[in-house]
Amino acid sequence: MSIHVKGLKMQPQVIATTPFEGQRPGTSGLRKKVGVFRQPHYLENFVQAIFDTQTDVAGGTLVVGGDGRYYNREAIQTILRMAAANGVKRALVGRGGILSTPAASCVIRKYRTRGGIILSASHNPGGPDGDFGIKFNIAAGGPAPESVTDAIFARTQTIREYRTLDCPATDLDELGTVRIGDMDVEIIDPVSDYAELMESLFDFNAIHQLFNSGIFRMRFDAMHAVTGPYAKEIIETRLGAAPGTVLNGEALEDFGGGHPDPNLAHAKELVAMTEGPDALDFGAASDGDGDRNMILGKKCFVTPSDSLAVLAANAHLVPGYRAGIRGVARSMPTSQAADRVAEQLGVECFETPTGWKFFGNLLDAGRITLCGEESFGTGSDHVREKDGLWAVLFWLNLLAVRQQSVSEILAEHWRRFGRNFYTRHDYEAVDATAAEGLMDHLRILLPGLAGRQLGEQTVRYADDFAYTDPIDGSRSERQGIRIGFESGARIVFRLSGTGTEGATLRIYLEFFEPDPERHLQDTQEAMQPLILIARELAQIEARTGRSEPDVVT
Repeated sequence: MSIHVKGLKMQPQVIATTPFEGQRPGTSGLRKKVGVFRQPHYLENFVQAIFDTQTDVAGGTLVVGGDGRYYNREAIQTILRMAAANGVKRALVGRGGILSTPAASCVIRKYRTRGGIILSASHNPGGPDGDFGIKFNIAAGGPAPESVTDAIFARTQTIREYRTLDCPATDLDELGTVRIGDMDVEIIDPVSDYAELMESLFDFNAIHQLFNSGIFRMRFDAMHAVTGPYAKEIIETRLGAAPGTVLNGEALEDFGGGHPDPNLAHAKELVAMTEGPDALDFGAASDGDGDRNMILGKKCFVTPSDSLAVLAANAHLVPGYRAGIRGVARSMPTSQAADRVAEQLGVECFETPTGWKFFGNLLDAGRITLCGEESFGTGSDHVREKDGLWAVLFWLNLLAVRQQSVSEILAEHWRRFGRNFYTRHDYEAVDATAAEGLMDHLRILLPGLAGRQLGEQTVRYADDFAYTDPIDGSRSERQGIRIGFESGARIVFRLSGTGTEGATLRIYLEFFEPDPERHLQDTQEAMQPLILIARELAQIEARTGRSEPDVVT
């Protein structure tokens, strides 16, 4: 534990450095391989760029924590020393260096801090050869907007020195307050504040009765990631689920060698439990840093797009949203299912670029209550991050109140609003040059696509999505190529910014089916005509060498 000796002032050390290329934050911060972050001065340069550009953090309180992946503890020690040297007066750190991303947002907002530094590469693999990440969250609790990340990146390109202290490591495992130089470091319970917030939003008594009914069976797969401690405390201890309901609940630095991405490809153990003659009633999972979720019923997978729409349509049944919702927002690639709900409810619906930061202004301005992305992220105005465990609790609350199964709730929703069939095909670690070439090829085609016949579909519009923020007027361009058809079907092409190797090409396909008699057809079979159009139009196999996607969700 670090010691502050009265009367002895620690003088900051000024360390000379030179810029590194490629420190531009992506959709969710700066993500690289662990080996890149462990280079001398690499992490320090980026952290100093935060302090140099976010000057109001000096003299205030900073939240620090991460998803517990490899290098998390070491990085926190570096950040704490630098925070003290840069004039931060108080740091709130999750015990063991742990704070899920939504919990970090909760703490930032509850204690009115001046921001937080979150260490995570979200759903990416961990371990010594895995990925690491860092991002700055602003005082509202959400990811930094582009104006902030652009300033941080610009500073990384000119940085010549950073400030730190030469002091012993801080004990991250003991609750309480210690001193580093002139900064108080308070080690806090990473779960308690978040758990209290969840209890204020949901009917824990109703969910407790559901678990005690003796006829409801579920499992939550924490994927050996950060949500394990949160799920055990909330689901098993506070809600009374049977011990063992939380699977893979021990948070490990390498996520047990698994890929902590809660989807059909990487949570196969859980998926298998919801199929077959002894299927569970409900299955759920969360990712590396706790901000994503997957929802499963008995022989039933709920797409994230449908999940957002169902939550919006049923929010009035949940205590925290009983007064109704003000509006809904979805990322552009997310299906238009939520739009149909918003229209019937008579509330606003916004289409934003991918990236949770784009929801922040809408939430802060009170224009929306719920928001979501097709990449297994759903959230609300309770924090400023997507929130995996929150979505699971929302579904549990609905199951308890409606006394229906997941599939029954879905079927009833589709009968009322129609079904948006939807799928996403991911081509991972594609050669970056080839991927950019594919997108450039599509951009060249865009002006001549309107009115063209592609298969049995007629193109109504084709564009490169651009977004003007209705709150601050900021403009974001080249956010994904959209091809919309007269039938209402869509194909979207986009390069993801969450990987650390090559490029991830994502193709999103959607069509609307109003006829309940056709709602149970197989999604991938129904999508075959659109899949063929997408592959031929983008010349995927010729340009990437891939004949099939790596992940289909």
